[in-house]
Amino acid sequence: MAQRRDRPGHPQRPRPPRRVCSRTDVTVDRDGALDRDTATGRGAATRRRRGLSGFIITTIVVLALVATFFIADAGVRNYAENRAKAEIAAHLPDSVTGDVSVSIGGLSVIAQYLMGSFDRVTLVAPALTVNGVPASVHLVATDVPVDQTKQVGDVRGTVDLDQAALNTLLAAALPTGAPAADLVLGDGTVQYAGSVSVFGLNIGYQATATPTAAADSLLFTPSSAQITTGAGSIDATAILPLVLGQQPVRVCVAGYLPEGVNLAGVEVTPGRARITLESSTLMLTAQSLTTLGTCSAG
Repeated sequence: MAQRRDRPGHPQRPRPPRRVCSRTDVTVDRDGALDRDTATGRGAATRRRRGLSGFIITTIVVLALVATFFIADAGVRNYAENRAKAEIAAHLPDSVTGDVSVSIGGLSVIAQYLMGSFDRVTLVAPALTVNGVPASVHLVATDVPVDQTKQVGDVRGTVDLDQAALNTLLAAALPTGAPAADLVLGDGTVQYAGSVSVFGLNIGYQATATPTAAADSLLFTPSSAQITTGAGSIDATAILPLVLGQQPVRVCVAGYLPEGVNLAGVEVTPGRARITLESSTLMLTAQSLTTLGTCSAG
C-alpha cells in the first residue's frame, strides 16, 4: 500500500481504475482518452440528415400546394369556359344556331381574372348556321376584358363556306329580278356564267374572276371570259371588253357578322372559300353581338 509522502498516518489507498463509458458512439483509446474526431464526424452526419429531412419535407409541402393550386385553377378554368359558352349562346342573334365551344388559354385563369383580362380565348363552331347559311367558324380573341362593356383587344378568325353556301349568299345579294348566277370555286379563282345584251342580242359568256375582300363584302372581279353562245355577225372580240369591264360580282357578308367585324381576306379552293375576319372594336355585350353590320352600296 502506498504511504503518504513524508507524513505519518494510514497508508494511502490506491485510486480505482477509470471507468470506461459503454456508449457505442464514443470510443476510448488505450490510455482512456476520447476519440474526439470520430464523435465530431458522427454529430455532423446527424445534423446533415436532419437538414436533408427538413428540405425534403419543405419541398413536398410546396409541391402539394402547387398541385392544389393547379387543380383549383383547372376547376375554375372549366367553370369559366362553360359560363362563357352559355353567355355566348344566350347573346347570339335568333338567326344563328349551332354549338360554340370556348377555351381559355394562358397559365392561370385565376391570375388572369384578378388582372382584369384573359390572354387568349378561342371560339370554335364547326357547324354554325346563319340565316340558313352553313359555316364553320374559328375565332381567336386576345386581351379579353373581364368587364364586358370594354372592347376586346383583338379578334381574328376564319369562316369557311362551301360552294352551296356561297351561292346562297350571292342569291341574297343580287338585285330583285336579276338573273340567277352560280359561282364555281376553283384553285384561287371563281367561274360564273352570265350574259350581255348587244344590239338586242343576249350573248352568253363564261367568266373567270379573282376573289378579293372589302371590309364588308366579297368581290369577284372578272379577269378573263369566253363567249358561250353564238354572236351572229357581231365580233366576239368586241364583246369580251364589255364582260371584263363589268363591275365585280359583290357578295355582302357584313349582314351576317356583328357590327365592327370586318373582312380581311379570302382564299378559294375547289369546293371551299375561307374568309378571314378581324376586329379591334368588338365588345361581348348582348347588344354588340346581336347588332349586325351592313354593306355599303355599290
